Amino acid sequence: MQYNSPRSILVIQTAFIGDVVLVIPLLKALHDLWPDALLDAMVRPPAESLLETLPFMRDVISYDKYGKDRGLRGFLRQARQLKRRSYDLSLLPHRSLRSGMLAWLAKIPRRIGFNRGGGKFFHTDKVDYPSDLHEIERNISLLQPLGVKPEIAPPLVLSTGDDVKRVDEFVGGHTRLIALAPGSVWFSKRWPEDNYIELGKILIKDDWGILLIGGSVDSSLCQNIANAIGGNTLNGAGQFTLRQSVEALRRCEALVTNDSAPTHLGLAANTRVFTIFGSTAPQFGFFPYGEKGKSLQIDLYCRPCTNHGKRNCPEKHFRCLKDLTPGLVYQQLQQVLP
Repeated sequence: MQYNSPRSILVIQTAFIGDVVLVIPLLKALHDLWPDALLDAMVRPPAESLLETLPFMRDVISYDKYGKDRGLRGFLRQARQLKRRSYDLSLLPHRSLRSGMLAWLAKIPRRIGFNRGGGKFFHTDKVDYPSDLHEIERNISLLQPLGVKPEIAPPLVLSTGDDVKRVDEFVGGHTRLIALAPGSVWFSKRWPEDNYIELGKILIKDDWGILLIGGSVDSSLCQNIANAIGGNTLNGAGQFTLRQSVEALRRCEALVTNDSAPTHLGLAANTRVFTIFGSTAPQFGFFPYGEKGKSLQIDLYCRPCTNHGKRNCPEKHFRCLKDLTPGLVYQQLQQVLP
């Protein structure tokens, strides 16, 4: 194999949904560089739907590492599957021991990853982890050992006709929509429920409709918010696939969200994204990328206190999110809304 002309490539990104969105520019760059190469990706469900409609992907491999593929047996089964495919090159943006071992056990001759994390021991090429870059740019930096520096395209998620039909049925004739995404696994990333309610009521008075976005785990939270806002409010939590969520966000003028996956789904939808940062911070590289993105935060002595999120506020006051009022967020929206 000529390393500057691989025949088959595997990208492993089995972290979170947002991470899969942010690896799409790397996948597009790989295709543009080597259009004849067979290009596959391994992700966790349900993120497959974000990649499987992309025309340059040969296959999207689902690794349900916390479900049917959990444990050593599932891990080895996946490694055998990858080995049978005889990849020439793998890129490993996910800095986990498991991802590195998978590529190594699959006998992929060239394995490029970062010099940070447990997986680094299994990489043939270790790239310095650029902590000062956005995650999209960090992922692209994995191409450095190959001597290429491609243009960065924004994440692309393509809807099917069925996706469009499903969103059309749900949204109906509702127009002038603002999306709100109040969910997060981490308490310290969640802008308070009452703040979303107050912002929603302000927007309703301005003749905007509200579309609440989230997974099925967010359905109750979003329904409570929808009931409290009233008016022209739709609860889309748990109603869409990830790909359909992107399609729904395309119908919205803007998205207000916590520092979570909807930030990056909004980016893929090419809508305006306003991401609220509490315990985390934009400098970690997961802010809404591009000209349509805006990071909302307040300066405090205690933040950021984590790069992922916490179950409780270490200082017990939670000012990082309580002090960022609906009025302040609305002021930012007013600057761009027609």
